[in-house]
Amino acid sequence: MHSKSSTFRPHRAVTAVAALLAGALALSACSSSDDDKEGTGKKPGATTGSTVTLPKLDGARLEVAAVWTGGEQANFKKVLAEFEKRTGASVTFVPAQDPIINFLGSKIAGGQPPDVALLPQPGAIKQAVQKGWAKPLGAEAVKELAKNYSQGWQDIGKVDGKQYGAYYKAANKSLIWYNTQVFENAGAKEPKTWQELLTASQAVYDSGVTPFSVAGADGWPLTDWFENIYLSQAGPEKYDQLAQHKIKWTDPSVKRALTTLAELWGKKDYLAGGQKGALQTEFPQSVTQTFTGGDQPKSAMVYEGDFVQVNIGETKSKVGTDAKVFPFPAVGDSAPVVSGGDAAVILKDSKAAQALVTFLASPDAATIQAGLGGYLSPNKNVPLTAYPNEVQRKIAKALVEAGDDFRFDMSDQAPQAFGGTPGKGEWKDLQDFLRNPKDVAGAQAKLERDAAAAYGNGG
Repeated sequence: MHSKSSTFRPHRAVTAVAALLAGALALSACSSSDDDKEGTGKKPGATTGSTVTLPKLDGARLEVAAVWTGGEQANFKKVLAEFEKRTGASVTFVPAQDPIINFLGSKIAGGQPPDVALLPQPGAIKQAVQKGWAKPLGAEAVKELAKNYSQGWQDIGKVDGKQYGAYYKAANKSLIWYNTQVFENAGAKEPKTWQELLTASQAVYDSGVTPFSVAGADGWPLTDWFENIYLSQAGPEKYDQLAQHKIKWTDPSVKRALTTLAELWGKKDYLAGGQKGALQTEFPQSVTQTFTGGDQPKSAMVYEGDFVQVNIGETKSKVGTDAKVFPFPAVGDSAPVVSGGDAAVILKDSKAAQALVTFLASPDAATIQAGLGGYLSPNKNVPLTAYPNEVQRKIAKALVEAGDDFRFDMSDQAPQAFGGTPGKGEWKDLQDFLRNPKDVAGAQAKLERDAAAAYGNGG
């Protein structure tokens, strides 16, 4: 019940998408995200050429909550400013904490829910509907979604067949970013298989640089590591079953994936700071330390989604030249395509709230943020030229061309208590596994215990 993505049928196209992405990223280009930021960032802000009709909302006030911080929040505020300009409404951004469901719960209990919230998990959308908080999207927003999104992206915003979420932001979570200089010095090649990744890691290690930064202080990147290995090795059907807890975490397929993961996580010398250091490394630092320090950075590679570009942007390294990327290597028959995303959900129904979600479902809103970098839209009508560099254009193209043939982040489909809470459930269990990667059976037992409690079933 938890996974709407079980309606996505695995086709051979998954492999084709991975191949497309591999070919695309091999062409990693050299335009820096700064060069044409002005050109792409400003055009969409103009009221001319708007694709969506919005009502006049003079005097209307809206609050929008999301967990975004830093550059991501600043860029989203520019999108909200365009909505204000077009409608006359006034919009306030409310910074939320993870898990956002708990944050919203306290706001609702206090009688002050935001009008719209960006929810980062299908599991959270389902909970918001079950609690009676979320309001269905109106005809205009639904029409906009039908026009701009593949069926798969529409479906993961539905609960019991009704549309509650509009996916404004997506993530391609099957990418490994690397320091070009280190790879060149080590004579390492971009790997296409897990075995080749281990070979490249050894070459990097032999050249005097630690292969990987792992953001162990944050639990969520660890779940993403697991999901890519599991999807590639166990296959899409098993992935859907585990996502819905139709098979147990004690299943042999999970043992196999954790054992594979331990081939990297179990090598202390392959992790910046060893297992202990990794557990103290937060996500932004895992990225920046890979792209600072000249030809002796703290690590050569960092695994995470396309949004890593925002963090690389805080260093002197340029995406496409100093910082390149390759698709997560195939562990099984084909390379994985794992996606994540944030959906706009209405908590206080009004003409203004519906208009905002309609705007967020349009190419107009996404095109503005695309031009600012570090953002990916599942909206197929956002022009690729809106993205500020060639790497980002290729990643966006691959995501859109995947159509329905992708798998949504597994932990994001789970109940929040298991898949989305710091220091609890899967996040904590995988942190414990990173601490002691030899204990595969112990990790499986903990994961199953926590999953059974959260899903309220025995598997």
